Amino acid sequence: MTTEPSTPAATPTQHPLRVVIPEALAGRAQPALRRLIDERFASRLAAGDATIWGADAQPEAAKRLGWVHADAVSAPLVDEIVALRDHLHAQGVDRIVLAGMGGSSLAPEVITIAADVALNILDTTDPQQLRRVLDHDIERTALVVSSKSGSTLETDSQRRAFAAAFTAAGIDPAERIVIVTDPGSPLDALAREAGHHVFNADPNVGGRYSALTAFGLVPSGLAGADIAGLLADAHAALPALLADAESNPALQLAAALAADPQHVDKFAVACEDAGRLTDLPAWIEQLVAESTGKLGRGVLPIAVDTGEFEVAADDRRDSTAAARLAELTGTPGPNRPADVVPVAVVDALPDAPADHAVWVAGSLGAQFMTWEIATAALGLLLGINPFDQPDVESAKAAARDLLEHPVEGGAPLLVDDTLALFVPGTDEAASAIASASTLEGALRRLLGQVDPALGYVAVQVYADREGLDDLGERRGRLASALRRPVTFGWGPRFLHSTGQYHKGGPAQGVFLQLTRVSDDPLPIPERPFGFAQLIRAQATGDAQVLAAHGLPVLRIEASDDAGLARALDVAVRVASQVTDARDSSGAGLSGRDTNSQSR
Repeated sequence: MTTEPSTPAATPTQHPLRVVIPEALAGRAQPALRRLIDERFASRLAAGDATIWGADAQPEAAKRLGWVHADAVSAPLVDEIVALRDHLHAQGVDRIVLAGMGGSSLAPEVITIAADVALNILDTTDPQQLRRVLDHDIERTALVVSSKSGSTLETDSQRRAFAAAFTAAGIDPAERIVIVTDPGSPLDALAREAGHHVFNADPNVGGRYSALTAFGLVPSGLAGADIAGLLADAHAALPALLADAESNPALQLAAALAADPQHVDKFAVACEDAGRLTDLPAWIEQLVAESTGKLGRGVLPIAVDTGEFEVAADDRRDSTAAARLAELTGTPGPNRPADVVPVAVVDALPDAPADHAVWVAGSLGAQFMTWEIATAALGLLLGINPFDQPDVESAKAAARDLLEHPVEGGAPLLVDDTLALFVPGTDEAASAIASASTLEGALRRLLGQVDPALGYVAVQVYADREGLDDLGERRGRLASALRRPVTFGWGPRFLHSTGQYHKGGPAQGVFLQLTRVSDDPLPIPERPFGFAQLIRAQATGDAQVLAAHGLPVLRIEASDDAGLARALDVAVRVASQVTDARDSSGAGLSGRDTNSQSR
């Protein structure tokens, strides 16, 4: 059944929604755009037609299209959320913490950053980061627990830890823990029995499409964001986005990203105006990666900062283009990879947008709807189901097995001061890395396996995201040194987003995993393991699954924070050597492991 949207009471932001595509790319995208129009993709999506993606996808799609009219379906939630916020404030509770993973945490993070209000995000199992949130201001804290299934291991563990902390402080957990979950989930029943305030989300919406449902609105609204205005912006954008027309911004965007999927299968997205949409690229990354990375196909999104390698103009372009590039990139970079489309997201389109990039301009509510519809359209163009995530469960299962049946991880390949190196797998890719005798050598053998035409590096860091956020700054340096795209994901949150693409998308990735090993005894109540054991099992399990897919993986455990930074700094230095050797030989590297090469 299709819900006809009604106009939200709030006034929408007066920034027009626009997608601007470089002329050459627009020409290549025309066949894909024409197909979307001819197949009436937008109007069929508006009508809730689950047959769009084919017979295999129809059962899943039939229960995953509620997001299309979330502006109307979610409108009744606004008053209830505001009333609860006022009730909490009257009790002196003004610090909101969110426990959620994937889309359940990324959308509220984007919304509250855009609104300039505080929301403490817990999408981790790192004990240092958890303890920092648990041990401060508990008397003025409320926790929002967001879990669609109600059984997400990370979120359940966080809920248990906070319930214990509230109890220890003499606070009734039922008064301070707010639940967002699907009706009838195990968490729904548990929460109602315990007397928690429960918001039931629309069960016909998947997690990564849930930005404008209870999962996005409840924590954001409790933190003080203008959620009525957000819905109004989405509502105002829908007529253009649900039209079977060449002017449809979402169809234009999807066609541009899928114009040449055999040769250009990645895009790098940056927020050009460092303001309201600063964190939007991270949300786009999880939406597109988890939706399209399957059956060996997909479009790899890469969240970057303005001016970084993947969004810089090719320095072979003319001086006029290079000068206009300043709006997006600062300075041109050398030989931007040909398989990556640069994308800039902005609140309002600048007067002279750089002509090498795709520009997506609009308010946050409009951006959410544009990218969700474009991602669904990508599913049709790529011939995949954009609503399932068949490979996400494998890493979860591997972690559970390690927790239920603990085994020694085996001797490391080598130890370098506070770093221990492990190479999962026994195939040729793993054997090449395992033959190294130094940290530099192992990294050289890993990075030397990056395909110079279509390959990418995925850096995965299982550590304190807030305390060690400077580690992310090394992503751009590594990409520039290697002259190939680099993704950067904080574990375990990326397992609920880009983790699907790593295993189900094109087998082009090379994986560098860094884990901060902790002896922090922070317990998970009523569990035989603590948070330190959980995050280590999650890292080890995912590395095992990647290796089982025949992908090159180097796993590095650090016993101190400085070790993580050192490993990445060495990787940057080695990447430059790899690039120099590749350029001089015109092909791959010799793979020699000598100390003289690495210094």
